[in-house]
Amino acid sequence: MTSDLNRAQLTALAEQSEAEFMFQYESGAPAEAATALGISTHRLGDGVVTVMRNDVTGYWNKALGFTAITDKLIGQILDIYRAEQAPIAALQLAPELLPGDWAEIAAKHGLTEGGKIVKVMAPIADVQIEDAKTDLRVGPVTPEDAAEWGRLIVSTFGMPLGGLDAMLAASVTHPGFRPFAAWDGDQLVAGGNLYLHQSAGVVNAGATLPTYRNRGAQSAVIAARIAAARDAGVDWVIAEAGQPA
Repeated sequence: MTSDLNRAQLTALAEQSEAEFMFQYESGAPAEAATALGISTHRLGDGVVTVMRNDVTGYWNKALGFTAITDKLIGQILDIYRAEQAPIAALQLAPELLPGDWAEIAAKHGLTEGGKIVKVMAPIADVQIEDAKTDLRVGPVTPEDAAEWGRLIVSTFGMPLGGLDAMLAASVTHPGFRPFAAWDGDQLVAGGNLYLHQSAGVVNAGATLPTYRNRGAQSAVIAARIAAARDAGVDWVIAEAGQPA
């Protein structure tokens, strides 16, 4: 059982699970979308560097998953972004993994601190979703629903269509992802994804149309993803959110 992992191992699992689903989303984009968005993906050490030259959201240029952070590594990451002509990039690094000389490394490379996120994780045996009732139909996303599901996720997050929706839609047939949705009749109104990595199931990409919020749609989609994670035999479930004020 991996439910007995120590703090450092849990941090590595959380960071590298997210790194892997980011890598799979972007590397799995259809060729036309990848070209339009200017996508390239790179593995470096135990982490990944994802590049999207034409990303207007500031989200998809991200380096993450690293557990051994050094001045040399930071230089290599930045060399990739410069070579790929990325307009902006985020280095997502767990605070507890930063080296003692991080302030000096950041100053040398001109890095500034940005927004913060928090990761929440628990043994899957301890996770219970209460009040996950809805009058909407909830189930797995099929290839026939993939394009509509991708459009809903991207547009509800306030991101533009024109490639990102096709990128997300491609994950529907990826063996590592388990996408779910909620429908009102034939209309797809909410969705979310689950990525399976090693001993973890990572809940991501949850979105609900504004007119369908407060009807239990996302709670039911979360419950469906947790059930899928249990069925897959993982030990941990992971999610993330912006750091509360």
